[in-house]
Amino acid sequence: MSGSPRSPLLLLDVSLHTEDQGRLPVALVGGRADVVAPLVLGEGTVASLGLTFRLDGEVDGLTFEEERARDGRVLATTRTLLGDFRRGGPYEVWLPPQRWPVGRLHCGVYRITGRLLDGAGRELALENHDLRLVHLSGTPTAPA
Repeated sequence: MSGSPRSPLLLLDVSLHTEDQGRLPVALVGGRADVVAPLVLGEGTVASLGLTFRLDGEVDGLTFEEERARDGRVLATTRTLLGDFRRGGPYEVWLPPQRWPVGRLHCGVYRITGRLLDGAGRELALENHDLRLVHLSGTPTAPA
């Protein structure tokens, strides 16, 4: 998610945080998901999204909007209010963890679009990325 031309927000880092794979950096490529290989996650993975950014001015009502699509069809859009921020940073926020679905039917490539919006709904940053959800073979190990 790079900042828009006159955006007060400069996105410094985006990463997925998982229990099994740790921190997975997401390349900052603006809206160009086609220039990087998809991130790969196993079905049922629980992941939190981490965002790090700087601000050149105050932003009230900063919101993160995530859209998940597959085969050109939007499956879900979620909005998370991050709050009010003053000039400075870097600020680091983590979104609540989400579990990816389980089952071969859900495996495949998802297009994830992330936007940072101000309280008036103006887009401050945008990123598109592809994520490949893969089937995990075998039986999960029982907890010890």
